Amino acid sequence: MNLASLIESHDAGSTAIISRGQATTYGELRDQVGALRGGLAGLGIGPGDRVAILCASNWYFVTSYLAILGIGAVAVPLNPLSPARELERELVAVGVRAIMVGPSGRATVEALNRDRVPELEFVIHGEARDGEDLHFDELLSCAPVDLVSRDHDDLAVLVFTSGTAGSPKAAMLTHGNLLSSIDQVIALRGDGGSSHDVGFGVLPLFHIFGLNVVLGTALKAGAAIVLVERFDPLSALEAIRKHRVTVLAGAPSMWATWAAMTDLPDDSFATVGIATSGAAALDPHVATTIRERFGLEVGEGYGLTEASPVVTASFGLPWRPGSVGTALDGIELRLVDVDGEDALVGDPGEIWVRGPNVFQGYWNDEAATRAALDPDGWLHTGDVALVDDEGMIYLVDRVKDLIIVSGFNVFPAEVEEIILEVSGVVECAVVGVPHPHTGEAVKAFVVVEPGTAFDEDLIIEHCASHLARYKCPQKVNFVESLPQNVSGKVLRRVLR
Repeated sequence: MNLASLIESHDAGSTAIISRGQATTYGELRDQVGALRGGLAGLGIGPGDRVAILCASNWYFVTSYLAILGIGAVAVPLNPLSPARELERELVAVGVRAIMVGPSGRATVEALNRDRVPELEFVIHGEARDGEDLHFDELLSCAPVDLVSRDHDDLAVLVFTSGTAGSPKAAMLTHGNLLSSIDQVIALRGDGGSSHDVGFGVLPLFHIFGLNVVLGTALKAGAAIVLVERFDPLSALEAIRKHRVTVLAGAPSMWATWAAMTDLPDDSFATVGIATSGAAALDPHVATTIRERFGLEVGEGYGLTEASPVVTASFGLPWRPGSVGTALDGIELRLVDVDGEDALVGDPGEIWVRGPNVFQGYWNDEAATRAALDPDGWLHTGDVALVDDEGMIYLVDRVKDLIIVSGFNVFPAEVEEIILEVSGVVECAVVGVPHPHTGEAVKAFVVVEPGTAFDEDLIIEHCASHLARYKCPQKVNFVESLPQNVSGKVLRRVLR
């Protein structure tokens, strides 16, 4: 098997991807990927070699990804907008031998200090340029080579993640891990996926959600996918209507933006049959607004890079805003309390996951791997959830974001939910800060509607009327925006 074989059996004339206004059929994509495999093999790149991809969500990324997997090498998708020093650290960390560079990554690569990346031999640019580096056209003119057979346990992709705790590290995902997750997601529909679907690829492909859920499932089903390099709410809606998008996945910030645009037509999402949100918690008020205004139920799921990524989904279940649904078929899930026992219904517990989608560990980091994977194969996610009487799962918070005030546990999400009830509050995030008497204190960062006047006491008093005193913020900072990563998660470490 080889994950890149996803595209091999589909009708040659069917559209595979639409990128930069250009449609590429499955037949054309197979030819292009085969030639690019030949070009990479001609450079001496083969099984086990790490090859980075520094491209936005476009044709360059897709062909690079499939060609790298196809020759048995290991794909390392990276953020094309990363600062050069960050990119250098990542390239060195996993010993990257070659890097495929799309137009958006060109400036970053040009700023690289190559002396700091001694194992990097080849830089292949998506556009012709002066200098000693190669470019795609040179490799696409090579004779194609066949797919290299791989085992389920052979490494396919290294994805940098913050891990279940701590600093970023490279999660090792195998061909079998990724294919298992794709099959589990497609199985939710019960029809094997539809080749008539049109997906919308606005999530970055260097993120596991965009890579395996959006791109991987579309290619496995033989569907088309519209690739979008940068999200703009109005142009995105135009593309959705133009291409008659049927499957729409995004981060909560995307849905929140559309929910706040009160002048959008009611039929803005008329062609969309499946809508999902992931990578961070979706505000139930946003989900309700989208449903009431557009008749579109946005389903939430839960996952993490280490699980390739999907663990739970609400697709096909009764609509419950705030719930991430239930575990996918083939996945075992436990909620474990502080004593190592299964948590009771309604009580919070850490999510443990086991299944064929669970990763092999972190690259060259045995200590972090042991902390995340126990001897029985359970992935300790560091995420806290509870389950209700109907078996629906609700995320509570991250273990590492827990605030301890005078020995009492405070989950930031609980405080944030109360603050968001205040009229005029748009966003908020809560963190723990050092306190000389209680160990930690609760601090809130709040974004309000433009022109709205607030003071700290209003927020604190509202919390005091709904929460135990130790859970209430002692300090409130009003800010214009909250720092977020590319998948929409608030960067609490920056706030701290």
